[in-house]
Amino acid sequence: MDATLSFIQLDALSITYLLIVGFVGGMVSGFIGSGGAFVLTPAMMSLGVPGIVAVASNMCHKFPKALVGAIKRARFGHVDVKLGLIMGASAEAGVLVGAHIQEATKRGFGDAGSNLYVSAVFVIVLATVGGYVLRDALRMRRSGSHHEEEEKAGRLARFVQSVNIPGTMVYFESIKAQVSFLVTIPLGFATGMLAATIAVGGFIGVPSMIYVLGAPSMMASATELVIAFVMGLGGTIKFAWGGYVDIRLAIIILGGSLFGIHLGAIGTTYIKPYMIKLVMGVIMITVLVSRAFVIPVYLAELDFIGPLSSMTVRLLKNVSFGIMVLALVLGAAIVLRALAVGMRESRGEQA
Repeated sequence: MDATLSFIQLDALSITYLLIVGFVGGMVSGFIGSGGAFVLTPAMMSLGVPGIVAVASNMCHKFPKALVGAIKRARFGHVDVKLGLIMGASAEAGVLVGAHIQEATKRGFGDAGSNLYVSAVFVIVLATVGGYVLRDALRMRRSGSHHEEEEKAGRLARFVQSVNIPGTMVYFESIKAQVSFLVTIPLGFATGMLAATIAVGGFIGVPSMIYVLGAPSMMASATELVIAFVMGLGGTIKFAWGGYVDIRLAIIILGGSLFGIHLGAIGTTYIKPYMIKLVMGVIMITVLVSRAFVIPVYLAELDFIGPLSSMTVRLLKNVSFGIMVLALVLGAAIVLRALAVGMRESRGEQA
């Protein structure tokens, strides 16, 4: 373990905060079908947890949930185990490389370097994904669409399925076609790299299975759980070997998320499809702003920009933490309101 690394002190207030973070992260996870890590990692960092520890502890808490979720979804026939394991193998290689980059950044630049690396990637990824999701949600709301539109992944997926590389073709049940496993290697590797950087590999894994391989969205999201389990288990071992997993954080947020995930899943049965995307987009953009406010602090600590006064540093950190709390409150409020409205409308229709 890096001698310069020290885990944060936990008191009653911080434990309560982490339980709430886990609960909201779990609720968001159950509501939008994502691991909720894009909430959990920044939330832990806002409490003072170094970026590499937040990512490592997040991966540790995720893989048991992913295993349970994969088994549950497999009973409904939603999981392509073969595709999950093949992509999981190359994703594991990506996790190991990504973890090595994380550790090298931590050794070379300390906590500030690790925090800057994780935060910068978060800002870029959340701006790209969150902006698209939010725009799509608003478009669906304006058009009054109450049903998911047809997936438009045909052209690229058909091309990939038409490429025949002898000795490498594998039949996948989810796409009802053969695809070269050479195509899955870069997709899985990129998924693992992102997972080891911000603990959210699904931003690459799910879209790549849908748009590149041609898997249905329901099977892609379920198969991602297999990949997440493989990545999470390997990543946890890799990070724990270096002493970066804070098992206390993993257990606390796991405890909170186990309650929230069921509530979020129930909420999906009552709401319109655009609401799921709206929740995801709003939380992503809010978390993005939270992370962006502390980037100047890390740049100053690394002497990439001029020094900041202690008052400025404290202000930026407080604003970042406040916006992070706002993201959690917004996420919980939107989910609970959608759940309440949906249940009321459902009771009205039954009456």
